[in-house]
Amino acid sequence: MAWLRARPRLALLLLAALLIALPFLVGAGLGRSWVRVLDFVLIYALLAIGLNIVVGYAGLLDLGYIAFYALGAYLYAWLASPHFGLHLPFWAVLPLGAALAGLFGVLLGAPTLRLRGDYLAIVTLGFGEIIRIFMNNLNAPFNLTNGPQGMNLIDPVSVGGLAFEGQRQFLGLTVTGLHLYYYLFLAFTLLAIGVAMRLQDSRIGRAWAALREDEVAAAAMGINTRNVKLLAFAMGAMFGGLAGGLFAAFQGFISPESFNLWESILVLCMIVLGGMGNIPGVILGAVLLTVIPEALRYLGDLQRATLGHVAVDPSDLRMLLFGLSLVAMMLWRPAGLWPSRQRKREFASEDEHADLYDARA
Repeated sequence: MAWLRARPRLALLLLAALLIALPFLVGAGLGRSWVRVLDFVLIYALLAIGLNIVVGYAGLLDLGYIAFYALGAYLYAWLASPHFGLHLPFWAVLPLGAALAGLFGVLLGAPTLRLRGDYLAIVTLGFGEIIRIFMNNLNAPFNLTNGPQGMNLIDPVSVGGLAFEGQRQFLGLTVTGLHLYYYLFLAFTLLAIGVAMRLQDSRIGRAWAALREDEVAAAAMGINTRNVKLLAFAMGAMFGGLAGGLFAAFQGFISPESFNLWESILVLCMIVLGGMGNIPGVILGAVLLTVIPEALRYLGDLQRATLGHVAVDPSDLRMLLFGLSLVAMMLWRPAGLWPSRQRKREFASEDEHADLYDARA
């Protein structure tokens, strides 16, 4: 690996080639269903990057982040489905979904400016549940969301007359809609990574870091904490709205059940597991927490092969193993699997102070 570090351009080219070939390699080795899993990996990576701005950069604990995901998805469904008879192109609808989510991010941030920690988490959790309940009940007296039945027949993405559905041949390869969506999601994810990394190194990013470490000290140094907080909520929400629009186009169907509290917790676990505030770690967390639960679905087949019957329901076993892995990570890797250098130093210094003041010594 040292020779790759010495040749960053070559490493970048190899990574690009791997990302381009990945859906075909996965499809050939594991089946087409795993190409769909790859698509969801990129959607969750986009969500995790957005939440990382709020939680990782600015230190604002948001448990209702999935509400912005829902807003982007429903706006796409309203403007690109038979529900209202509108069929606008995706390149016009996606920015509107991101803008709507950003507006609601500001509306959420404005009344919570003085809240911190657990209080902020409770308010944002309530906001996420309010949005989900609204979507579940806004089918009367005017049918806005079709209630718990959800909205279907959502238009797929179409670029230059090329619809992302069906199959076609290209250079001897069978290219399906799953492959096309993969490349579309990959492009948006790379764009989000670039924006997030530029924000982290900017004056705004440094202001978020100061806010995260000590809000009182940040205000004393002249940082406008109100504007900085609102900007964090708005930027993170826009990424969520963008991901929601892509999800609606990809699925062709959405319902309130797709945007429950568990989804918010899952995205939060991705950034905590991977490494809060570190973009590569956040992406690693999104990959692991999307792929591993899908892989654990095969535990039922494994039990049948070894025991002759299913002793423990695979879904229960999946959640048990998922919880145990998170507990183990918190015990042995509290900074995450791939933390930033700063967080590594912070946890190392905390461990040193813990040794100095250990009551058992």
